[in-house]
Amino acid sequence: MNKPTPLSGFPEFLPSQRTVEREVIATLSRTFELHGFGNIETRAVEPMDQLLRKGDTSKEVYVLRRLQEDDSSRDKGMGLHFDLTVPFARYVLENAGKLEFPFRRYQIQKVWRGERPQEGRFREFAQADIDIVGRDTLPFHHDVEVARVMLEALGKLTFLPGFTLQVNNRKLIQGFYAGLGAPDVEETMRLIDKLDKMPAEEVGKLLVSEAGLTDEQAAKCLELATITATDDSFVEKVRAMGVESELLEEGLTELATLITATAPLYTDSVRVVADLSIARGLDYYTGTVFETRLDGYESLGSICSGGRYDALASDGKTTYPGVGISLGVSRVLVPLVQKGVLDGDRKVPSTVLVAVNDEESRADADAAAQALRGHNVACEVSPNAAKFGKQIRFAERRGIPYVLFATEGGYEIKDIRTGDQVPADPATWTPQNESDLKPQVVANNEEKK
Repeated sequence: MNKPTPLSGFPEFLPSQRTVEREVIATLSRTFELHGFGNIETRAVEPMDQLLRKGDTSKEVYVLRRLQEDDSSRDKGMGLHFDLTVPFARYVLENAGKLEFPFRRYQIQKVWRGERPQEGRFREFAQADIDIVGRDTLPFHHDVEVARVMLEALGKLTFLPGFTLQVNNRKLIQGFYAGLGAPDVEETMRLIDKLDKMPAEEVGKLLVSEAGLTDEQAAKCLELATITATDDSFVEKVRAMGVESELLEEGLTELATLITATAPLYTDSVRVVADLSIARGLDYYTGTVFETRLDGYESLGSICSGGRYDALASDGKTTYPGVGISLGVSRVLVPLVQKGVLDGDRKVPSTVLVAVNDEESRADADAAAQALRGHNVACEVSPNAAKFGKQIRFAERRGIPYVLFATEGGYEIKDIRTGDQVPADPATWTPQNESDLKPQVVANNEEKK
């Protein structure tokens, strides 16, 4: 068999790199559960009609078809989910009679998307979502809550670069465009969402040619999109533009409330800003919208997005409004790991390598290892009875910090990083530094060239 070629868009981690991903997932899970979010996992496939509900996504969906299908032109109407929101909406509808509302869930799972692979964009990747869903109504304070929860979770990932959570409100911009007299509010919003990809001058031309705005109206829309603030000062800036609308005022009030409520969570690495250029292209958002940029890696685009959706799920009798936010776990981690910014400090989970004096005493080494495992110290036994120097180098290559030796006077353990060696009882010994009990994430300031 020839050496396989890696598949573009399907990233895989080495064991030490997987340490980073596992720590991120564990930290997110702990934080979400501290706030009462229950964990679910949905199936990998959904009916095609459900997958295509979110607009023009047909080019992104991987269709599921059995290899020996009699008619190769047919499929079973199923595809792999490309996000976690569509399957979650279906899950809520299917289980509505068994769920307690408002229902709070988190979900960390792989998704598949058939787009062109590039930095931060993959065909298979992990996402971490939190959502709160109500029955018929869902008070606005839940918008504030999901923002605060995700900010807290991101703030605990201290080895990552900083984040800026950009927040806007669709009511604000829709109300502004309507008050301005825009003939097609939805199209105006869709075009404004292109500002992070196109020059403002080009967007302005499209607002006139495709959304039917006058030059003056287009200029006002672009001016609104330039407004940013880390406090509620944006409210007066918008009002000073002279546009009036009840929906605009509702959006201003909600956004100001969210910005003020999240301010206590600001740190040097996690910030929130009201950014009135954020629109989010998906048409089901109805209020708060989120996007997030990673400091120093803005070229990745938004790595954590979401918002309020008042009618994503409905069975015809009952509507289930919700608000949620999704972190692209792979989108953040894969570029940082590949560039050597993040890695694990060892290739194996073992804290201790139990040395073998000779093959006749391997059973004793196995017993010592089992004694260590009895109180949750991960360890492995040396694969051979080489000279102790070689066994130590074996541990070094794997990143194992300690080696346990059997001596005439009893067991001794050596910290191979410092050279310190002391007597140790395998039945009770634990490292002085608790962080040695499992692999740790290491952040490097310098990227690999």
